[in-house]
Amino acid sequence: MSTALFLGACTKLDETVYDKVDAGQFLTRRDDVIRDFLRPFEHAYWSIQGNDVYAAGENSTDEIGTYNRQGDWQDGGYYQRMHYHTWTTQDGFTSGAWTAFYQGIVLATNSLQDMESITDPAKLSITETELADFKAELRTLRAWFYLRAFDFYRNIEIVTDVKHTTTANKQSPPDEMFAYIESELKAALPDLPKRETLGNNGIGRWTQAGAAALLARLYLNAKVYVNQDKFSDCATVCQDIISGKYGSYQLDTRWDAPFDYTNNTVNSETIYGFPSTLARTHWQYDGGMFFWAVTYDAAPLYCGFTDFGQANPRYALQPGRDVDSVEYSFQLGKPFVKFQHYPDDYRLKLYKNLGDSKREGMFLYGYLPFQRLVNGVPKPDTVRGNKGPYPLFIRDQVGWFLDAKPGTRIADKESDMNHADHNSGVFFLKYPLYPTPDPNRITSAYAEIRLSEIYYTLAECKYRAGDKGGAAVLLNAVRQRNYPAGSPSLYRLDGSQLTDQEMLDEWGREFLGENRRRTDLIRWGVFNTGTWWDKKPDADNHTAIFPIGRDIMAVNPQFVQNPGYSN
Repeated sequence: MSTALFLGACTKLDETVYDKVDAGQFLTRRDDVIRDFLRPFEHAYWSIQGNDVYAAGENSTDEIGTYNRQGDWQDGGYYQRMHYHTWTTQDGFTSGAWTAFYQGIVLATNSLQDMESITDPAKLSITETELADFKAELRTLRAWFYLRAFDFYRNIEIVTDVKHTTTANKQSPPDEMFAYIESELKAALPDLPKRETLGNNGIGRWTQAGAAALLARLYLNAKVYVNQDKFSDCATVCQDIISGKYGSYQLDTRWDAPFDYTNNTVNSETIYGFPSTLARTHWQYDGGMFFWAVTYDAAPLYCGFTDFGQANPRYALQPGRDVDSVEYSFQLGKPFVKFQHYPDDYRLKLYKNLGDSKREGMFLYGYLPFQRLVNGVPKPDTVRGNKGPYPLFIRDQVGWFLDAKPGTRIADKESDMNHADHNSGVFFLKYPLYPTPDPNRITSAYAEIRLSEIYYTLAECKYRAGDKGGAAVLLNAVRQRNYPAGSPSLYRLDGSQLTDQEMLDEWGREFLGENRRRTDLIRWGVFNTGTWWDKKPDADNHTAIFPIGRDIMAVNPQFVQNPGYSN
């Protein structure tokens, strides 16, 4: 591993160049320290979708697909391999994800070592408490990168020094990596602030609750990661977060509030989020993520958002019905159908901007009408694709419907990853696409950790311990905002409706598109064994982790490729 890409350079050309830069040379005032501290956070936000991290995580599940739409998104079978679990070490994301994670680890380590080199913070107008906080946040951020790399690859490298060495390490075995992440988070916790001390500036900052939530993620998946049952430890951490031990948080009362611009206040359920602005960072609105989870022209024409130009249907829900509108019989997948199991769900409404930074509904389907100006006169029109002049009718099906009217049976019965048109697959808008005049367009912070996740995690721990009633109460505490008062869609208090499948379905509904579905499927034991649309069970379970990309393997001869893959 080379640190050269991440360190500064000398300014005196006649000076001997060494492999490190003394922080004292460039940390000369408070602003220098703040900038040094914040640098890894910028990369962290990009890394949620950069280098196809999001694509690989979602397209390998039963939730989302990137279809070959009459030649669009065929891309040499790249997305098909994600869907069928047939990826190879030459697929770009296998090296790209490693790079995204380890650039973050190196940047966080570099800044952490700079902070550790400060011997007199007062000279830099930094208090001892602030310096301890900065170091704790950088350790937590680095642990977040490690946890994601651990989940993605399992057999990864521990890097704790980028100032004094350019030699890479061997991979650590999973139990060692697990213990390291756990110890880093526990060590950071005491010096982290609580959200209330940061106020409205807390968005984008790691707090005690944020580190505790990462511990909960680690423990929830411990059986997969290191074959140890840590559900009891997980439940304890979650209960402490909910009880306020690590700061005061409360569930939002509207389903859309965690994904709207107002989530930069201390009243939000967002435990950790990345701040967003129209003019600067807005990575969840990038083409690598949610902006390309709508069909052509839906953004400018239907939603009225014209700042970014035309959108692109890279991501859509996997279908729940065949081309004849018959629901598929398999249990996994069918995300839109799973929402329709509870038909009074507010999220099922067609997405619509209501004005004044408000919207309703979470999905795009059917016809998408708009007003087109013809010689200055508004005329009703409907969004079209790029393969013909016909209006699109977006449906929970995949096939070549072309200009077929809704309800018309088509002769072509093929439905698979390589046979889709631009009518195929319901689209989702979890984060709003407000129209261009709206001052709050593209300002929604990205909610990386929500209090809802803690409720659902504790509910799963209770369910696994046999307490279905306790699980139902926790799930309903979140779910009640999705339905009208008195809705029959809430779970019965005895939890009798809860099964393994329903728990997994409910994880999918609440966290649709939030890039955790792959981890959830693996934890419930169905990622490799399950059947969903155009996807048969894998031959074995080696695809539960991804291969280390060929480019990464080439630069470190000490690395051993993950089982089941060839270099």
